[in-house]
Amino acid sequence: MDTTSINVSPPAATPTAAEVTRFRQLSKHQWRSGIAAWLGWTFDGLDMHLYTLVAAPFVAQLLGGLATTDPQVGHYSSIIQGAFLLGWALGGGFFGRIGDRLGRARALSLTVLTYAAFTGLSFFAHAWWHLLIFRFLAALGIGGEWAVGASLLSETWPRKWRPWIAAVLQSGVNIGILVAVLTNHILAKAPPRYLFLVGVVPALLVFWIRRAVPEPAEWRAAKEDAHQSEPRLSDLFRGDVKPITIWVVLVCGVSLTAHWAFMFWHGQHLRNLPEVLPWSAEQKNYLVNTAMCLVIGSSIAGNFFSGWIARRIGYRVTIASVFFIYFLAMLGAYYVPRDHQALLCWFPLIGFCQGAFALFTMYLPPLFPTLLRTTGAGFSYNIGRTVAAVGTVFFGLFSKVGDHRAALFYAGFLFLPAAAISLFLPRVKD
Repeated sequence: MDTTSINVSPPAATPTAAEVTRFRQLSKHQWRSGIAAWLGWTFDGLDMHLYTLVAAPFVAQLLGGLATTDPQVGHYSSIIQGAFLLGWALGGGFFGRIGDRLGRARALSLTVLTYAAFTGLSFFAHAWWHLLIFRFLAALGIGGEWAVGASLLSETWPRKWRPWIAAVLQSGVNIGILVAVLTNHILAKAPPRYLFLVGVVPALLVFWIRRAVPEPAEWRAAKEDAHQSEPRLSDLFRGDVKPITIWVVLVCGVSLTAHWAFMFWHGQHLRNLPEVLPWSAEQKNYLVNTAMCLVIGSSIAGNFFSGWIARRIGYRVTIASVFFIYFLAMLGAYYVPRDHQALLCWFPLIGFCQGAFALFTMYLPPLFPTLLRTTGAGFSYNIGRTVAAVGTVFFGLFSKVGDHRAALFYAGFLFLPAAAISLFLPRVKD
C-alpha cells in the first residue's frame, strides 16, 4: 500500500509543508487549521472529563440520594462510562467517514457542535439512563473530533514536525481536562449537574471554523482524482490496508481499556479510601481535583518527551517502551493498599506515561490512503473504546464496596500485551 501523501504544490512564493522549517513560514491557512484542531481537542478534553470528576456524587443523586459507597453507584456509573466509550468508538467511525466524504473542516464543525450540545443537555438528566443517553451522544462528537482534527493537521502541517504536533494536540486535551478540574473546583458547592453547563461553550468555536478554516489541498486533490470511485469502509479490511487496520485496532483496544480503567476508577477509589470517607463532599472534590491535576500536568510533559524519543528511535519502539513503564507504574501504585498521600506520589509517573497516546495522533492517520484517512484512523483508534467500554464495567466487577484497587491493579497488566502488539505496527519515518 502506498501510504505517502499526495503532494499538491502551492504557488512558488510559498514553501510547501515539507520545506517549512520555521513558524514564520507557515501560511495563514496552516495557522488557522492548527488553531482549529487544537481548540477542538482542548474542548474535547473539557467535555470528556466533566463526568469522571462528578460521576459518584451525580449518579448517587440520580439514584435517589444513595451514598457514594453504595454498590449501585459504582455499577451504574461504570455503565454510563461504558456507554460513553462505546459512543466514542462509533463516533470515530461515523464522523471519520463524514470527514473523508465532505471534508475535514466541515466534519470538525459537526463534531464540536455534537459534543457541546449533548454535554450541556446532561444538566437536565433526572435519571441515570438520561445521563447515559446524553453521554453516549456527546461521545459521538468527541470520538469523531479525534480523527478529523488529527487528519486536518497531518495534511496541512510539515511532516517532520509530526511528533511535536502530536504532543501539542494531546496537550490541548490535557489543558481542557485542567479547565474541567478548575471548573469543578469553582463549582464545588453547587450540585454536580451544574458542571455540565460549561460544556456548551465549545459550540461557539463552530462559527469561526466554518468561516476561517479551508479544506486541505491534499484532500481536495484526492477528491478530484477519485471522481466517483472513492474507497468504501470495507476497503479497510482489504489488501495492504487490512493488516494495518487489524494491528491498530488490537493495540488501541488493549491499551485504551487499561488507560480508561485508570482514568475512571482512580477518582472513585480516592473518594472511598477509609481515611477519606469521613471528609466533606467539598474536601473529596478537592482531593480528586488534585489527583487529576497531577496526572494531567505530568502527561503534558510526557507528550513532549514521547515526541522527542520518537524522533530518535521511531514510533513503535517508543510506544512499546512507554506502555511497559505504564504497567510498572500501575503495579507500583496498586499492588498493595495505599493511602491517598502515597497514591498522589505515584500519579505523576502514571500521567507521564500517558504521553504514548499522543504519538497515535500523527502516527496513525498517514498509515491510511487519503480518502480513507479519517475513516481508518477514526475507526481503528476509536474502536478500541468499544473494548474499553466493556473493560470499564468488567474491571468494576473486581471492586469491593468502596474499594477499587483490584480493578486498577488488574487493568494495569493489559499494558504488557499492548507493548508487545505495538512492535507489530508499521514502521513510519516522517
